[in-house]
Amino acid sequence: MSTLFDLATEAPATATTAGPRPLVIGGDLSLRCTGIGSAEWTDYIKPKAALRGHPRLAYLMQEIGSFLKSADLVVLEGPSFGHAGQGGHEELAGLRVMVQHWLWRREIPYAIVPPSSLKLYFAGYGKASKAQMRAAADQLFGRTFEGPGANDECDGFALAAIGCEWLGFPLAEVTEAQREALAGCQWPDREAVTTR
Repeated sequence: MSTLFDLATEAPATATTAGPRPLVIGGDLSLRCTGIGSAEWTDYIKPKAALRGHPRLAYLMQEIGSFLKSADLVVLEGPSFGHAGQGGHEELAGLRVMVQHWLWRREIPYAIVPPSSLKLYFAGYGKASKAQMRAAADQLFGRTFEGPGANDECDGFALAAIGCEWLGFPLAEVTEAQREALAGCQWPDREAVTTR
């Protein structure tokens, strides 16, 4: 039996133009600079350097929630296990769980996309650098990211793009090899998104 939040691998929908595109928002969660994006806009959330611990988490949850509250689907980047030894690892894991629980309580469907799957889909290479991700945004999606939150905003946009692709509303034409990256992601029940 499937429920709204049983995350499972599911094949992408075929491209469609039927009905309006659902509001898909991508979130590249970070303690220092969270990137948020949709097909139309991007932004970033950067807490003051002095904020630590619970005050920082409270600030991030308030700001992140203000962006996600109207979403039909939220696409979150999964953990990067190659960076498991970085400082703040436990707090970042806590932020991920807090955001997922916040979405669950509001019955907002969400997906989890591993970093390598996101890079493969967006830049065509599972180990793409930040510069390669920004180049792909410019060349393939017609989006340029500059400024202090450029990398994070690019990732937020990329997460929204892979979510739109999964729903059958691609933002650009990608190769079949890039589309195969969607199989490595955890997607919610598609009907829970399209009937919101």
